[in-house]
Amino acid sequence: MLSIHRSTPPAAPPAAFNMAAHVLARADALADRSALQIVGPSGAERWSFGRLAAAVRGTGTGFLRAGLQPGDRVLLRLGNTPEFPVAFLGAIAAGLIPVPTSAQLTGEEITKMAAQIAPAAVVAGAGVSLPDNPPMILTEADLKRFEALPPCDYALGPAERLAYIVFTSGTSGSARAVCHAHRAIWARQMMHEGWYGLSGSDRLLHAGAFNWTYTLGTGLMDPWTVGATALIPAPGVEPAMLPLLLRRFDVTIFAAVPGVYRQLLKQHPKLDLPRLRHGLSAGEALPRLTRQHWTEATGTPIFEALGMSECSTFISSCPANPAPEGTMGWPQPGRQIAVLSPGGHPVPRGEPGELSVHCSDPGLFLGYWGRRAEARAKFTADGDWFRTGDIVRMTEAGAIAYQGRGDDMMNAGGFRVSPLEVEAAMVSCPEAGEVAAIELRLSEETSLIALAHTGPASASDLAAHATAHLARYKQPRIYQHFPALPRNRNGKIDRKALRQLWPPLAERVPSK
Repeated sequence: MLSIHRSTPPAAPPAAFNMAAHVLARADALADRSALQIVGPSGAERWSFGRLAAAVRGTGTGFLRAGLQPGDRVLLRLGNTPEFPVAFLGAIAAGLIPVPTSAQLTGEEITKMAAQIAPAAVVAGAGVSLPDNPPMILTEADLKRFEALPPCDYALGPAERLAYIVFTSGTSGSARAVCHAHRAIWARQMMHEGWYGLSGSDRLLHAGAFNWTYTLGTGLMDPWTVGATALIPAPGVEPAMLPLLLRRFDVTIFAAVPGVYRQLLKQHPKLDLPRLRHGLSAGEALPRLTRQHWTEATGTPIFEALGMSECSTFISSCPANPAPEGTMGWPQPGRQIAVLSPGGHPVPRGEPGELSVHCSDPGLFLGYWGRRAEARAKFTADGDWFRTGDIVRMTEAGAIAYQGRGDDMMNAGGFRVSPLEVEAAMVSCPEAGEVAAIELRLSEETSLIALAHTGPASASDLAAHATAHLARYKQPRIYQHFPALPRNRNGKIDRKALRQLWPPLAERVPSK
């Protein structure tokens, strides 16, 4: 049997569609119910569905009154505040194109990214780096004023049109602007049962910050779409505090990256969470031991998902269909998935190949902004399948076992990072010499980004340079000098050989 899975996709969205309108479709009927709670040890800030919808549509009005036109790109440079999702949905409601970005990015990084998309405005939070020579700047104070304005009309149109852009680290070494259609939110209903087991009565706490796309989709928009309550930890909440919040606020579903589960379990080997049904994990592969320790501590399972910026998640386990041992889960209902050979043909089940998504998937991206040829190159020659770069194996029953990446992409706390991007920033450090970035595994549960260098620069000088030029999650955690870097016969850095040459590591690595 070949490694291919076909199922019937969801019905097409309405002809006149708007992503923000879909997310908030239940807001009028649930006006007094809690849509959002920002939770901490001292209590919670609550937003009702009525307040949320009014803030989103008022913000849309504010953007238009500021002179922005439908189709304009709006670069979001906001911190961990509720204004982030409000600005995101407000822009979409008004027909603008929001571009959410990590607050950790340096001025140098965000300037390069802004140059790609030429935003008409930057929404700026306090203390967040801005691009050089920004166009119109709207502040967080402006956003808060906008929330009280009369509601904008939803800009309706074909679900296929551009709705928002997110950046992802590319194998070329520069960030790519991934363009998504309004239909992306329609496609997410395949996750509601295929991963979350989500209903309107749920209280879903996501451990991430507001300004992360994993939080934005899984932690906010999906709960709001079904009328559930989203909970987000207040700024300053550490993983050790999460058990208190999970219990105090009657959380039924908990979502995080594997590293958060691991930190939490270090502090709490036993957890009494009577309302919790299960956890969700994405961003990177969930180690077997982390899953085992969580189940032992809580008596609840973790359901894992695999996805990427170009298609969100599409492989997952769920309450109704747990993952068999050694696998991540199943293609979600409605997905068409194949495991392909280098030539673009499905391999026999049980053999490794490249995980690919059919071009008809309603959640698949529209392309990379300004990089049409690069987007085409990600598809098979016939254009039918988008190749993800993930190497997997499909079992006879159809479950997916993750084998690794087919390229050198690294994973840092749920963010995919190109080694070329790190190297491009670090090679300019005085006396760094030649540099090479790799991901090193410390144990079954932890890995980190490391940098090899041939020059006499000290580790402290390299670390200072990284801090100035790279977002925190891209910065190497350890530095190692080598007389020369191993290369293959084509002269390229041999990262596999470099990992083998690296001195043994202790699991505890000092954090900066």
